[in-house]
Amino acid sequence: MPFCEICSEVLESDSDMRTHLLLSHLENEMSCPFCSLSGVSYDDLHFHICTAHKETDSQHSVVPSATGNARRKASGHHALCLKNGATASNAGTALTQGATSREEASRTAVAAPSRTKKPLRHAPNFLGRQAQEEPSKHHKSKQQHLSSKKGFTCPMCTLVCADCFILQEHVELHLQDQAECEDLYTKVLVGNRYECPLCSVTCVDSSSLQEHVELHLEYGPTASEGDSCRDLRLARKLQEEEEQKRKAEGSRQEAEDFKQLQRQFGLDNGGGYRRQMERSLERAVSQGRLTPADFHRKRVEMMESLASGMDDGRTQTTGLLAVVYEFYQREACAGTHVWLCADTDHYSTSAGDRGWGCGYRNFQMLLSSLQRMDLTSHLGSIPSIPQVQALIEAAWAEGVDPQGASHFSGRLQGTRAWIGATEIYAVLTAHQVRARIFDFHQPTGPSGTHPKLFEWVKNYFSLPSSRGSRLPPRVVKTTLPPIYLQHQGHSRSIVGVEQRRNGSMCLLLLDPGSSPAEMRKLLTQNAASASITHMRKFPGHLKHRQYQMVLVEGLLSPEEKQIRILNSKTLHAERIP
Repeated sequence: MPFCEICSEVLESDSDMRTHLLLSHLENEMSCPFCSLSGVSYDDLHFHICTAHKETDSQHSVVPSATGNARRKASGHHALCLKNGATASNAGTALTQGATSREEASRTAVAAPSRTKKPLRHAPNFLGRQAQEEPSKHHKSKQQHLSSKKGFTCPMCTLVCADCFILQEHVELHLQDQAECEDLYTKVLVGNRYECPLCSVTCVDSSSLQEHVELHLEYGPTASEGDSCRDLRLARKLQEEEEQKRKAEGSRQEAEDFKQLQRQFGLDNGGGYRRQMERSLERAVSQGRLTPADFHRKRVEMMESLASGMDDGRTQTTGLLAVVYEFYQREACAGTHVWLCADTDHYSTSAGDRGWGCGYRNFQMLLSSLQRMDLTSHLGSIPSIPQVQALIEAAWAEGVDPQGASHFSGRLQGTRAWIGATEIYAVLTAHQVRARIFDFHQPTGPSGTHPKLFEWVKNYFSLPSSRGSRLPPRVVKTTLPPIYLQHQGHSRSIVGVEQRRNGSMCLLLLDPGSSPAEMRKLLTQNAASASITHMRKFPGHLKHRQYQMVLVEGLLSPEEKQIRILNSKTLHAERIP
C-alpha cells in the first residue's frame, strides 16, 4: 500500500495518495526546509529555494522524515513534480532516489539531439533582464509558461527538458558560464582603464588594449613575461620612426626655405643682369610690345654695353640737384633751411635688374658725385651692374671683408644677389676711398621712428657751412657726396635735409625705384613742386627697425688702405646711438 514520504501516513490507493498530498501538504502553509522563511506562496518558495539554496538543495536531495513539520518543508522543494502531474509513487521515488534520477536525467538531456545547449552569448542578456525585474513577477510568468506545457523549457535558450531536475542543472550551467564571463569582464575593465586578460599590462583605452592583445595573438601563447619588454621595444621603435619622420620633414622644410631665400636674394643660379634682360625682351615680343627687329637691336646694344663694362645711361637723369637748389631758392618759406649735397645723377632700375638692383644703382649715384670730385676718376665712366659685381669680387680678392665674401661664396657675377652697405664699403676701400659705416640699430623716438638719424644727417650737411662767422643762407649747396642709406629690403640715397621753422625735419631722398620719366619731371618748372614733394621723407616715413649709412670722407693712403683691409676681417659698423 502506498504511504506518504512526508508525513509517513499509509493510504489505500494512489488516488488517495494524490488527494492526501493536495489537501495535507500543498494547500497548507509553505515554509523553506533550509531556513526560517515561511508564510509564502508555493511559487515564491520555489523561486527562493532555486536561487538562495542552490548548493544546499543539491546536497540534501533526501530529506529525513522525523517530524511532520520537516516533511512539510521538504514537500515544498519537490512539489514541482506534483504540480506537473507526478503520481504519489513517482514522488516517493523522486525523494528517495533524487541524486540518481538527476544524474540519469542529465545524461538523457545531453544525449537528446533536440536538447543541444545554445551558445553562451545569450547568458549576459538574460542576466541583464533578470537583474531589472522583480523576482516574484519573473517567477510567476515563468511558472505559468512551464505549467502550460508538458516539458520544461529553459528560460535562457530553446532547450526543452522532460524533468525539472534536468532543467535545474541546465540553468545552473548557464549561470556558471555567465559568472565566468562576468569575471573576465571584471578583469578586463579596472576602473577607467583596461587591463589585458592575458598579462598585467593596463591600457588607457579599448583600442590600445585591442592592439596589445593582437600582439599576444601574433607572438603566440608562450609570450608572458616578455610582453612588457616587447611592448616597450615596439613603443621605442615607433617613437624613433616618428622622430626620424619629424627630422626629415624639418630638413625638407629647411631646404625649401633656403631655396626660397636664395631665389629672393638672387643666389639660385637663375641668371644675372644679362639673362633677366633677355627674358624681359622676349616677353615684350610675345606680348606684342616689341617687334622682332627691335628685339635684336636692343639685344645687340645690351651686349655692347656689357662688353665695355660701362653703363649705357638709359636710366640716368642728370642735373637734378641744380633744379632742386633753384626750386628752394624760389619757393622756400621764411624760416626754412635746406642743405643739399654736391651734384649727383639719378639712376633708375631697369628691366635687367628690377627687384634686386637698388644697391648697385645707389652705388652708381654715389660714384657720379665722387667722379665730379676726382675721387674715383681712375674708374672712368660709371660702370654697369655686371662691372660693379666684378669690382666687388676684386675687392674681396684683395682681402677686404672676408666674412661678406664667404656669405656670397666669393661670387657675384652672373647672379641677382642683393648687396648692402658692407659691399659698398669693400669696393670703396679697394679703390682707396675713405668710407665709414654707421649703424642706427634701434628706434630712438615714438612709434618706431628715428629722430636721432634725422638730427645726425642735418649735422653732417650743415656743419661745414656753420663754421664761419656769418649766418648761413637759407639754402646751402655743399660739396659733400650723398649718403648711402640701407634698410631691410631696399636702399636709397640721401641728397639733402630740410628744416622748417617749427624745427621739424625731412630728408630729401633719391630712390632707384623711381622711373626715369618721373625723375625727369623735376627738370620742368611746372612739375618741380610735385616731384620735390615725392622726394621728401619725414620721420613717420622711415620706421624700419634698423638703418645703416655709408659715408665718404675722402681718400686713403696706401698704408691706411692696408690697415683697413686688415681691420675688415672683423668689420663692424659704428653704432649710433
